[in-house]
Amino acid sequence: MSNIEWRKDTLVLLDQTKLPTEITYVYCADWRQVAEAIKMLRVRGAPAIGVAAAYGLILAAMEAGNLDAPFSEQLISLYEFSETLKETRPTAINLAWAVDRVISLVKYHVESMSSMREVVDLITKEAIIIHKEDVYLNRRMAEAGATLFEGQKNIRILTHCNAGALATGGLGTALGVVRKLHENGQLDRVYADETRPLLQGARLTAFELHEDGIPVTLETDNMAAYAMQHGLIDAVIVGADRITTKGDVANKIGTYGVAVLAKFHNIPFYVAAPYSTFDFTLENGSDIPIEMRDDYEVTSLYGVQTAPNDIDVLNPAFDVTPHELVTAIITEEGVLKPNYEESIHKLRQIIESK
Repeated sequence: MSNIEWRKDTLVLLDQTKLPTEITYVYCADWRQVAEAIKMLRVRGAPAIGVAAAYGLILAAMEAGNLDAPFSEQLISLYEFSETLKETRPTAINLAWAVDRVISLVKYHVESMSSMREVVDLITKEAIIIHKEDVYLNRRMAEAGATLFEGQKNIRILTHCNAGALATGGLGTALGVVRKLHENGQLDRVYADETRPLLQGARLTAFELHEDGIPVTLETDNMAAYAMQHGLIDAVIVGADRITTKGDVANKIGTYGVAVLAKFHNIPFYVAAPYSTFDFTLENGSDIPIEMRDDYEVTSLYGVQTAPNDIDVLNPAFDVTPHELVTAIITEEGVLKPNYEESIHKLRQIIESK
């Protein structure tokens, strides 16, 4: 199933809020619809929202081109639209990375262009490149991650949230590694945390693995400790929304708790992420902006009230796992290990040399 597809002048997104009971697509002919889809988690997962935002900029450029204004003012409108897109979800850096990459390209070539039609063509080509690149990066990460399990059989992986095909343009980050292990005949099963409060593990991870015939066992978040204590887990693999130069990792709320449990039970804790998830401007995880979401996500479930009226709610969408708890970071350029400041610096040098 394709979760992101560009069709002529429309971005088609699989509505992940309807899964697993209903397969529905959202047809975005306006960049604001893309922004709404990102904000409301119709499309989600750090790499996927980066790809979606890149396509959304095509629609933004088309709208700017229809304004009754000089080319220079149309460009200003495009830049303003792009900033609004970036603000929809502040923690996942892939979103800002994709938008900045596209807009920087426009600014680099703007002197040689004279119409928004040319800008639209340029953005379209770059958005397609970003999408295809994500497919490629996912495959490279899967291959790199599998090297951590050479010679092992009947591997049992615990994962949190959804870092699969639904969260990317390709195989997935964490689940890309899982798929490679399954392909190699090394995987016994995946234990999927339910991932409260929005159940991305139950609704999405369990769904896509089950659909692909990969053995999966669903557990609520507070069962992870039990599974580890009873020897059911050999390794943890999660995705990421932002990684600092020290190796601190922002990911879906609850990831930090899983990392603490893994450390106590001497279970390796791996993070899988492409280079676009690394924030080379931030050193410490405490500096990562954490998105706070609406109370109703905690006080109700599918419209059914589950908490008292007017109760105070704490609802951060992400938490930060300190680098000390991360065994290794799986990237398309190979597996990074401590000292992360050194290995991430080398990754940055490789990326900037390309």
